[in-house]
Amino acid sequence: MANKTQEDGGIHFPFPFTPYSIQKDFMAELYRVLDTGKIGIFESPTGTGKSLSLICGALSWLRDFEQKKHQEEARLLETGTVPLSDGKDQPPFLSSSCKETPDTLRPAGEPDWVTQFVQKKEERDLVDRLKEEQVRRKKREERLQQIRHNAQLKYAAKRMRREEEEMERLLHLSREMLAEGTGTEPLEQLVCGDEELVLAEYESDEEKGAARGVDEEEEEEDLEEEHVTKIYYCSRTHSQLAQFVHEVQRSPFGKDTRLVSLGSRQNLCINEDVKNLGSAQLINDRCMEMQRSKHEKSRAEDEKPKRRRQEHQTACPFYSYEQLQLLRDEVLVGVKDIEQLVSLGKEARACPYYGSRFAIPAAQLVVLPYQMLLHGATRQAAGIRLQGQVVVIDEAHNLIDTITGIYSAEVSGSQFCQAHSQLLQYMERYGKRLKAKNLMYIKQLLYLLEQFVTVLGGNIKQNPNTQSLSQTGTELKTINDFLFQSQIDNINLFKVRRYCEKSMVSRKLFGFTERYGTVLASSREQSRLAGFQHFLQNLQPALTETPVPHGDEGEARVPRSASPLMHIEGFLAALTTANQDGRVILNRQGSLSQSSLKFLLLNPAVHFAQVVKECRAVVIAGGTMQPVSDFREQLLACAGVEAERVVEFSCGHVIPPDNILPLVICSGPSSQQLEFTYQKRELPQMIFQEPKRANQVEQVLLEYSRCIKCCGHAGGAVTGALLLSVVGGKMSEGINFSDDLGRCVVMVGMPYPNIKSPELQEKMAYLDQTLPRIPGQPPPGKALVENLCMKAVNQSIGRAIRHQKDFASIVLLDHRYARPPILGKLPAWIRDRVEVKATFGPAFAAMRKFHRERPGPS
Repeated sequence: MANKTQEDGGIHFPFPFTPYSIQKDFMAELYRVLDTGKIGIFESPTGTGKSLSLICGALSWLRDFEQKKHQEEARLLETGTVPLSDGKDQPPFLSSSCKETPDTLRPAGEPDWVTQFVQKKEERDLVDRLKEEQVRRKKREERLQQIRHNAQLKYAAKRMRREEEEMERLLHLSREMLAEGTGTEPLEQLVCGDEELVLAEYESDEEKGAARGVDEEEEEEDLEEEHVTKIYYCSRTHSQLAQFVHEVQRSPFGKDTRLVSLGSRQNLCINEDVKNLGSAQLINDRCMEMQRSKHEKSRAEDEKPKRRRQEHQTACPFYSYEQLQLLRDEVLVGVKDIEQLVSLGKEARACPYYGSRFAIPAAQLVVLPYQMLLHGATRQAAGIRLQGQVVVIDEAHNLIDTITGIYSAEVSGSQFCQAHSQLLQYMERYGKRLKAKNLMYIKQLLYLLEQFVTVLGGNIKQNPNTQSLSQTGTELKTINDFLFQSQIDNINLFKVRRYCEKSMVSRKLFGFTERYGTVLASSREQSRLAGFQHFLQNLQPALTETPVPHGDEGEARVPRSASPLMHIEGFLAALTTANQDGRVILNRQGSLSQSSLKFLLLNPAVHFAQVVKECRAVVIAGGTMQPVSDFREQLLACAGVEAERVVEFSCGHVIPPDNILPLVICSGPSSQQLEFTYQKRELPQMIFQEPKRANQVEQVLLEYSRCIKCCGHAGGAVTGALLLSVVGGKMSEGINFSDDLGRCVVMVGMPYPNIKSPELQEKMAYLDQTLPRIPGQPPPGKALVENLCMKAVNQSIGRAIRHQKDFASIVLLDHRYARPPILGKLPAWIRDRVEVKATFGPAFAAMRKFHRERPGPS
């Protein structure tokens, strides 16, 4: 496909084909948002080429921005002067690494010669930094250019890896020979003076460098480069990210863009011993432990040389300085998705997780999952710096729920009891070896766990499966009230949280419990631990006694479980949230094991505020973003974003107006008014229905598609297929029903959330208290319920149209859809064409006419 260059207002937008007019408008508005530092809410229906519009619009802006920056740098270096700001803003062309936070303001009445001297010094420092940045950039460009056009470098790296593997094999054989030789025969006594003739243990400079990870300053200089201005693109799932990367590869920017795909250790780890741990938390902890062992070994090798071989075994063989350098550059020379990155890491025997992280500073486009960008601690650990950068959040219709979910946590009574028992046994066994501070924090953790069980009405010393609670039901507390009721308000949870992070106590605890089945303990220890083993088995009888049915193998195969303390750490962190921004839900069921404590985040804006504060611009995009009032009020306004900074853009669809028939049907054939409320709803008999298990979705869709294809055969008895699914269920998102798979979408009733839910009621009350009441509008809490309902509707009906020649009818079966406030929450491309039918006859006639005028099954 030949590339086309489109121009809008003097801006050139390279595009793989002639874009739709709505794509031109999308790219032009996106360019303006990024150029002026706004917060943009962009809605582009599915099938309108949203991804390509985002790619070509954003990268066109980045191209022009970099060109302006280089021109400004060249002028500055030529003149040696820079127009210094008044302390509020830095020159716009500087990269994030060259920008500095403004110092304290100059004291009033300072002599002019002092001010001039300081300004001259700042100018000289700035020029020096720019020169250094140019040198680094030039080196990087030369290095990447060599890798692109000189295959010999790749072959040399492979040859070096083969040589290292051969040397390791020979060294292993030599050690085996030595072990065999010294096993039976005593060492020969050396004659005086012969010691000088015996070779000492040898380790080459290269081996020392690989073992130590090289000097920290050199590693920082070579691997940690300056952070260029870049675009962070994030979406919900890895499949969506992979699809976006493939779109970049096919775009006019595919060959020249430095793109890096980020993922979790669970997705990127190539160390089989670590990857087989299964649990993401265990993989993270084990990886960090191996890195810590490597750094501790480099510091202690002079003091304890005998421990070197033992510690070397705990270091990851894929964390090699030289290989990470090579992998970093390989990542930057060509656009690659996660799977390609993993394959490249295996070939280079270098860790894709760290290799991709080291590529972030020089990357122009960073592709990553929601959680990695929206979770502050994860963002910091990944080396992501948002200062002065651009963030694009795609598929953002559930952004508020995503942030709420990331920072919420729920722990069951059985998890509290299991963690307490594990930690108590750990303290009894190793208590005499622990320092005083370790003992103090472990005792604090034990006390916290005991109080959490007590507040639920249980006893920490008894089996949670057999404990019946006298009081059942759901109770909501403010954070402070919960801390007082649990009698833990005198414990500094910030320090406890910090201790858990730094000491990795949950990882130690997991290793401790794992060892019971493999380590031969003394008879005294066995008797002491026997009760603990029996207790743990009783906590999870289903896992140890119940066989897995053959048909449920795909669903039942779960990752290896981490220590419950790892999960509880998230709950402890949540309790450090400001009192007004969250609630604690005490959910007391029949037994302690079924009861739980849950933290509910009420104000997601508190965590999103840092993103919009640091970033140059933020784009929130999706196929169906209506109603956008939630984003404006709950997320942006509460995060401190001024209304003037927010820009909304919504485009129509690419299909002709006649290719869609949206109907609101208010009554059925018997003239009975259609109102599918909770009290009146009745479900019809299903044909194909949504499966209960996620691993059965593909099979149901396959049968549904096969049935539809049979309709095209002449003389066939089958005239169509009906697929019924639940709003918000397994079919609700991520599955395209294009062409004959979705010629008619019927929404039966309105999918309002459960108004009796304690979480929803608390959220409604919170919004009513914090958001201003707009005259003529429902209270914020009631508006939330309507918006949640219509977001679900829009997500469901918006997936029937997938491309320009597609067509479908959309039927909304409930008279409540005819109300103007509800119609106003539909996407514009549907809202402008909707027809309200008060009776069933005219609606049926319109449907029949619409589909008779369209071609049959293709």
